[in-house]
Amino acid sequence: MTDLTRARDEIARVGASLFDRGLTPGSSGNISVRLPEGGWLMTPTNICLGSIDPARLSHFDAAGRHVGGDAPTKEAFLHFSMYAERSDAQAVVHLHSSHATAVSILADVDPADVMPALTAYYIMRVGRLPLVPYFPPGDPELAHAVKALASRHHAVLLANHGPVVAGTSLSSAQYAVEELEETAKLFLMLQNHVLRSLTPEQVADLRRRFNLT
Repeated sequence: MTDLTRARDEIARVGASLFDRGLTPGSSGNISVRLPEGGWLMTPTNICLGSIDPARLSHFDAAGRHVGGDAPTKEAFLHFSMYAERSDAQAVVHLHSSHATAVSILADVDPADVMPALTAYYIMRVGRLPLVPYFPPGDPELAHAVKALASRHHAVLLANHGPVVAGTSLSSAQYAVEELEETAKLFLMLQNHVLRSLTPEQVADLRRRFNLT
């Protein structure tokens, strides 16, 4: 099995897993992977992540030109904004997951770090989560806003839209976006309750232990 075939199959497998568990409805959400030989694979426009045909994935060359497969998602720029600023990024997952999107609509969150440090695994897999201001889907200004944050954050939350997460592998991006969604669910469940978040000292200890930036 070639690297290209393996990457195609992995995208289809992860997409089906995310869709089957209700993490992104309809034709929402998109996935991309950086190829070892250069270039990227990305889910096409207007497809359901639950029924990806690996052979029809959009294929980009190392210069970011669409060279094969179906027409790419109109949100391809979100992925390229992450890759441009993060040399370690090997995959990007963008979802319209319900709880994370709900948090992105709250009026009183801290735009520099949307959710508190509720669990150790949230800090380990997501870290600080900034809120990107609202722009209409496909607006080039959204690309600039994501790019401005991507060098310092591998996960961002788009206002009234959903999360974008980069990872050093597709599985790490998947696990991080799933952890983000579960933490968003906890955060919403705990509204109007007094929280016992991790202390700054506990967060700093996690960052030292696991070499987190």
